[in-house]
Amino acid sequence: MTLRERIQEDMKSAMRAREAERLVTIRMLLAAIKQREIDERRELDDTEALSIVDKLIKQRKDSASQFVAGGRPDLAEKEESEIVFLAVYLPAALSPAEIDGLIAETMTAVAASGPKDMGKVLTALRPQMQGRADMAVVAEKVKARLSS
Repeated sequence: MTLRERIQEDMKSAMRAREAERLVTIRMLLAAIKQREIDERRELDDTEALSIVDKLIKQRKDSASQFVAGGRPDLAEKEESEIVFLAVYLPAALSPAEIDGLIAETMTAVAASGPKDMGKVLTALRPQMQGRADMAVVAEKVKARLSS
């Protein structure tokens, strides 16, 4: 079952269970996937759909922090509940040791020798870590290893 099929099945189950908040979040996710498919005029694979889920979660986190800073905890709570509904579609997170191992393997594979090779390393890591690790944290780790 593809990620998109799983999302559609979850939408049906949310409708049957009358889970309004979950249903709205799933519909929003499907709309984002469909919009990207229309823009690119092709069907997305699981990796691309996963990148959309990851992007939406990041947007929700940013919005929640802005709402908290603006004194709107009610709206921040709504955003955080959407994060919970979206996080179900992400694969299991990588441990820090697994991240370090993948970074070391990738640096060896692309023959990275200095800070100028950071882009090559991150480009090679992105498909392996999509949705499984915060790429900003990974970028910092790569930068630290390349500059030492």
